[in-house]
Amino acid sequence: MQIREIMRSCPVMPVLVIEKVEHAVPLAKALVEGGICVLEVTLRTEAALAAVRAIVDNVPGAIVGVGTVVRPEQFAEAKAAGAVFAVTPGLTPKLAAAARAADIQLLPGVMTPSEAIAALEEGFDALKLFPAEQAGSIGMLKAMGGPLPQILFCPTGGVSPESAPKLLAMPNVGCVGGSWLAPKEMVAAGDWAGITALARAAAAFRK
Repeated sequence: MQIREIMRSCPVMPVLVIEKVEHAVPLAKALVEGGICVLEVTLRTEAALAAVRAIVDNVPGAIVGVGTVVRPEQFAEAKAAGAVFAVTPGLTPKLAAAARAADIQLLPGVMTPSEAIAALEEGFDALKLFPAEQAGSIGMLKAMGGPLPQILFCPTGGVSPESAPKLLAMPNVGCVGGSWLAPKEMVAAGDWAGITALARAAAAFRK
């Protein structure tokens, strides 16, 4: 799948911080059951790559990627774990080259028009606006849409269930990123039914 197709597969891309591998499969199943199939597992924990592999092997229908990629070698590690896409908070020439070398779809983060143009020069026209709230959210997306209409954005950072529908109504937004779909407390408690309910509500935001 190309990154634009991945973005349009779900209105909300949950940002998943998985501390324990044993939580990975039930969490992913809960989200997929609720209609959220694109899952971004952040590489902020030691369990992240093992969690990716567990989800890929055990949760049919899940489109699994990694987030918070900040080092070139992480692309190959993610691909080896079974991830099909990667998300970065920013973009450098080394990261762009490493993503191409690993043959993994990349959703690079940008915050300014200059960064967006630099990403276009590297061949990327699907971008994460990050941090979205601090970057201006809807106002920034409107401003970017004029000179850069070819870019499809995934605003992430400060997005909430209240702001998500407004962002998804923007013509240059393919999906939004959000951490509210897997609250730390609910994951720790194993409240998978509660997470499915959150996912079902988010899936109803579909563009």
